[in-house]
Amino acid sequence: MFEHLGLFVQARKWWIVAFSAVALVLGIAGLIDGGRLTAATIVGLEADEATRLVDEVTGRPEATSLAVVIRASKGGGAPLSLHDASFIAARDEVLARVRTVPGVHAVVTANEAPAFLAERMRNRETQAELVFVSFEGTPDEALQHYPAVRAALHSPALDIEATGNLAFVEDMAKVLQHDLLRAEIISLPLAILVLLFVFRTAVAAVLPVLVGGLSVVCGIAVVMVLSHWFSIAQYTINVCSLIGFGVAIDYSLFLVSRYREELSGGASYSDALSRAVSTAGRAVAFSGLAVGAGLAGLFFFEGSYLSVMGMGGSIVVLFAVSFALTLLPAILAVIGKGIHKGRLPGVSTERPSTHDGFWAKVAHAVMRAPVTVLGITLALLGVLASPGAHMRLAATDVTVLPENTDARRGILALASSFSDVATERIAVVVRFPDAQVLTPPRIGALYDLGARLRAIPGIARVDGIVPSELPSASDEPPTVLAKEDAIELLTTPNEMSAGSLEEGKKLTVKGNVTVLYAVLDPKATPAQRDAAVHEIRKERHVADGELLAGGKAARDVDSTHFMISRAPRAVGFVVAVTLLVVFLLLRSVLLPIKAVVMNVLSIGATFGTLVWIFQDGHLFVSSGRPLEPTLPVLLFCVSFGLSMDYEVLMLARMKEVFDRTGDNTRAVAEGLESSAGLVTSAAAIMVSVFSAFALARVVVLQATGVGLAFAVALDATIIRALLVPATMRLLGSWNWWAPKGLRKTGVGH
Repeated sequence: MFEHLGLFVQARKWWIVAFSAVALVLGIAGLIDGGRLTAATIVGLEADEATRLVDEVTGRPEATSLAVVIRASKGGGAPLSLHDASFIAARDEVLARVRTVPGVHAVVTANEAPAFLAERMRNRETQAELVFVSFEGTPDEALQHYPAVRAALHSPALDIEATGNLAFVEDMAKVLQHDLLRAEIISLPLAILVLLFVFRTAVAAVLPVLVGGLSVVCGIAVVMVLSHWFSIAQYTINVCSLIGFGVAIDYSLFLVSRYREELSGGASYSDALSRAVSTAGRAVAFSGLAVGAGLAGLFFFEGSYLSVMGMGGSIVVLFAVSFALTLLPAILAVIGKGIHKGRLPGVSTERPSTHDGFWAKVAHAVMRAPVTVLGITLALLGVLASPGAHMRLAATDVTVLPENTDARRGILALASSFSDVATERIAVVVRFPDAQVLTPPRIGALYDLGARLRAIPGIARVDGIVPSELPSASDEPPTVLAKEDAIELLTTPNEMSAGSLEEGKKLTVKGNVTVLYAVLDPKATPAQRDAAVHEIRKERHVADGELLAGGKAARDVDSTHFMISRAPRAVGFVVAVTLLVVFLLLRSVLLPIKAVVMNVLSIGATFGTLVWIFQDGHLFVSSGRPLEPTLPVLLFCVSFGLSMDYEVLMLARMKEVFDRTGDNTRAVAEGLESSAGLVTSAAAIMVSVFSAFALARVVVLQATGVGLAFAVALDATIIRALLVPATMRLLGSWNWWAPKGLRKTGVGH
């Protein structure tokens, strides 16, 4: 089949080049037209449903609101007081501009807030005032108006910082876009340098880069077009670029290298190209299937941005395989002897063909003591994987952004002047069958709920409509309120408490819903935060009402559960498809199983290393934080497929030798010798591409780049150079066993 493909491409080379040129033009047009990229979200979480109910109660949706901290500018003169006429005039001028921006629903200052809340919106020590700005419409619609509001929040007399979901999404998109451009600027020259080292000629080195660039342009263009119908996260574009560029260059490297190898063996240009497509092309196709299978594992996370990311990644890989098997051979057929042009001065382009080179000697050395090598290697991988045992997961928040972004500066200003507002809290929502929330039985149940929440470790206090104590004189502790007294206070309030009670209802009760806030102790550990959420949800009934928990801590718990609950099916699918793909290529029963085990060992070591760096805070990470819940899933699906690149290439070459000689030891040595240099070069390209993303300023993208770079480097060195020869020596002829009827040679047919 693949030999026929090589002949077909050569016969229609100009048509294929023309078609690819059209694809490039359409791809550029798609990129220029753009799309609608959104934040990374997971739908259907309880925490989000609780947040929606809280938004209805407060009338200030979290996803479409800003918290704005306004302070007198420190530049020039004495700092202004909050009551200074100059401060008030400057503040009112700014807020008047904000109110005129289309899409702004409300601007709430301390003057408009209820009395008990107004004092919490002013800080006289730091001379700061807190203002809430809310937008109309959906978060996507609000995001379109946010830049205009942020531009209006400016005054030479004031320091103004804004934070919130809109600021976070806007800043995340800008930083990711900048990081993507920088990564591509860095990775492209590095890839060309590696290719120059491998091929020794400029033309041969540039071809894989052209195919890689075309694959990424067309793939991302399709993703951008699809974003008009699907919700696609900005992060998807970065991941598609990262994966697409790496695999496209790798596949082109495999094919060009085999083509030049056949030419060095004395084959004509036409025959060399046909053989390259027949052998390396087959490995590329099966490798693409393996990578696509890994990315398809993301489809099982339906309802999250991962499923669409899997679709986008699969599209880019499809373009990479397609162009590597059609456009690249067509260009090689067109240029003919031009493949040798641009030779580096003083460097020979000929590489001697030997079956007793460096890598063959490594293979023989390993196979002389396979048990010892296997034991040492497994021990090393175990040490690398061990930190993964205490992996913790938490959803991405504003702290992953660089400190100079608006959203990050805003949260720091909020924490500095309004720590009570910035303190993390769990929103405990109680939904009753009807709107009579404050009946004596329900008030009593809410009182008991508050007492239960206060007893949970890690919770500092509970705020809600049902009081548990009354304030006393300034020098005395508050008076504890019994349940019966709380019921009487709410059902028959006196003149002094009636006004504050009505103000409290506006923020905590609406319709058939009331909300309590379990304020977390700032010193609470991540484990205590998670345990508090589980403890709150342990008892769902509050009188005849239903309890839901929201907030960041609850969203972290829900996100982690979402990933863990779907991971077994995704892992099972990826492993099953990989086993099938490798079996169809090699017609061996044990080799696919061994390949999967090798990948699992590599991924385990990668996870442990990521935990040690990013969660525990080592190397270039000064302050560790839990990993994003989607990161382990993404890394497993992507790296599992990428690892098969080298496994497929190496085992395919070993299979060729074994089919010719029937000697397992010789097959391993010669297969490693003929493929290890290429694998090392391909890995160097992958590592250079992924490491460029490791320089990103967003922790999630940085961890993805580091994780994939480490996985590829580990896979191309310890796994392929040590574990593969050792295990294949121990298995002997069993490597190539298959039931009768399935022993047809895989490679080259």
